[in-house]
Amino acid sequence: MGLPLRKSKVAPAPGCPLTECMALLRGAWAPNVIWYLRGGARRFGELRHDIPRISARVLSARLRELETRGMIIRRLLDTSPPSAEYELTELGHELLPALDAIVKVGTKIKHDAAPRRRLAA
Repeated sequence: MGLPLRKSKVAPAPGCPLTECMALLRGAWAPNVIWYLRGGARRFGELRHDIPRISARVLSARLRELETRGMIIRRLLDTSPPSAEYELTELGHELLPALDAIVKVGTKIKHDAAPRRRLAA
């Protein structure tokens, strides 16, 4: 027989803000796309260069999803051949501090894990 289920001492938030925020970042490579748009508008080919391991199909899907979620805007350029550039919206910019915090923790984890790998070898 398992342990009895304990009731949570934390009241559920209406519409769970954490779930809402994480839903904006769902999808492989979505945080990476937001990360590289932090410096300003980028065209599709520039983003492919920034994130070399992403396929064109996946990048295209992420850009459409992020645009639908209000994270980025797509601006058509009057060029020949036609082109578009992508830029963070205000909501997209609001997520940058959260991404910075995730990167900081990831860097610490990576740094702390390096000595352990050397000792294990």
